[in-house]
Amino acid sequence: MQNDQHYPFTLRFATFLSPVLYDAYAFIASSIGEQIGCPSQLMVGHSLEEFVEGEAHIGFVCGLLYSQRTHCPFCPIELLAAPVPYPPRYQGKPLYFSDVIVHKESSFASFEDLQGCRWGYNEHVSHSGWNLVRYSLYKQGHTPHFFGSTVETGSHQRSIEMVIQGKVEAAAIDSLVLDLFLLDNPDLAAQIRVIATLGPSAIPPVVVSKNLDVTLKQSIQALLLNMHRDPQAAKILHQSLIERFVPVTDEHYEDIYRMFTLVQAQEISPILNPNMSKVV
Repeated sequence: MQNDQHYPFTLRFATFLSPVLYDAYAFIASSIGEQIGCPSQLMVGHSLEEFVEGEAHIGFVCGLLYSQRTHCPFCPIELLAAPVPYPPRYQGKPLYFSDVIVHKESSFASFEDLQGCRWGYNEHVSHSGWNLVRYSLYKQGHTPHFFGSTVETGSHQRSIEMVIQGKVEAAAIDSLVLDLFLLDNPDLAAQIRVIATLGPSAIPPVVVSKNLDVTLKQSIQALLLNMHRDPQAAKILHQSLIERFVPVTDEHYEDIYRMFTLVQAQEISPILNPNMSKVV
């Protein structure tokens, strides 16, 4: 699909997700820029304010971050699409899971066994790494104090590494990130076990700045939704375990926000844990 209109500015993509998926996002940014007819670049995003200030136009964001912002007085972004992973466990839908992992030699066999453990999580604004975990604890009548101590690792990849190294005893990992990490590191796959799966949840979406030209937004969305029809693009997407992109609505992400508000109402917050530390 080639767009006849050319735009005289750089189309800036920002990823707020795991670097494990960076190559897929870089391909998407390059492909869309080429077909739209303007330069494009991918950067690591730090704040949704970058969309307000015009520093970012399209983003790959966590569903929790998106759903939180849509409930604020002003949301600078809107949904474009969401990926559908192709492994069978994803049921051909735009969803994912949170896999709870431990070292292969660990005695832990279930989520309930983790009481008192040293828990690692990527960041407290992550749905799969912390929000869904907090919700699961709440539903079982626990608080994050269920864990003996908690460590902010900085990323899902670092959480996996720290479980393997024995620096933390367990962590909850975005299932697509875990699938890709183990695919790329088969020697490490035998060193961890999944003892529980939380979810499914709506998968992190692709968003676009509300300030972007409407026609341009429609063109970008059409390119995303049809990307899998191009054999070369489909091959690259499959390398990142993505089958295709599909339309999504705010309703898809309401469950994530509902979980967040429920645990907030219980005044359960990671900052309340006196044993929390952060890995820099």
